[in-house]
Amino acid sequence: MTDTGRTNKAKKNVRKDNIQLFEGRSLTLGKTLVMGILNITNDSFYASSRVSGKRDALARAVSMAEAGADIIDIGAESTRPGSRRKKKEAETDALIPVIRSIRRELPNMPISVDTRRASVAGEAIEVGADIINDVSGLELPDEAEAMITLAANTGAAYVLMHTRGTPDVMQDAPEYEDMMAELLDFFSKKIAVLTSGGVAKERVIIDPGIGFGKRVSDNLTILANIEKFTEFGLPVMIGASRKLFIGSVAGGAARNDPAERLEGTLAVTSLLSFAGIDIVRVHDVAANRRAVDMIAEITRHRL
Repeated sequence: MTDTGRTNKAKKNVRKDNIQLFEGRSLTLGKTLVMGILNITNDSFYASSRVSGKRDALARAVSMAEAGADIIDIGAESTRPGSRRKKKEAETDALIPVIRSIRRELPNMPISVDTRRASVAGEAIEVGADIINDVSGLELPDEAEAMITLAANTGAAYVLMHTRGTPDVMQDAPEYEDMMAELLDFFSKKIAVLTSGGVAKERVIIDPGIGFGKRVSDNLTILANIEKFTEFGLPVMIGASRKLFIGSVAGGAARNDPAERLEGTLAVTSLLSFAGIDIVRVHDVAANRRAVDMIAEITRHRL
């Protein structure tokens, strides 16, 4: 049997259950879900994604819900390449009132909190967050154990993302001997760490970490071989929206301006949706929702 045959067979045998969240909310798997990005920061790489204050954040969240978002991911600390860490108090002061407000207005919307701090994630869960989106990859020694304990004790869904280094240095000439093998080994080991710490495996979502310690070629290799990540039998999330590798491929104005990368983003979203990837994390909910729905309708007509 060829490698392709083994991969296809493995994919057919993988079963992913829906993820039950808090207060009756859930993630319905089997279709590509659209996660809308809500940045409560003044330095995220895509300026149009930034909002300031509770009122603007709530309005953006409601707009995303109306545009078809399945999840809203809220972060108050930029993790763009070169960014520096915020103080915890600054992060919580921005984040917690927004989550509380959105939960009140959108009681059925799954909310993800984008943070590397267990204490911040814990406060977010108390006011209505369902999912911990942790871009640290459990690589921060002062946070990893606390994050595992929090996920285990609360039962929150947990996004495990691969990264290499912290955001301020992760793009300083990253290199791999065999990037795909290293990522797959990372997930095997970290999933084992999570489950041994009491986190239910069925509550883990994996994210290969596009743009986090990756070269352009690495990002493209991940996307071209995305089915390999489904072999863990866990939901897969990809956040590629408007990132630099898209500009590098597109060239021209897109090379330096994230505002010029929508078409490339939609191409990636369509590829992922056609491959059956579970969640796409995006800035432009309406456009990506239409792309996902179009791909779903095409694949529904497969013979």
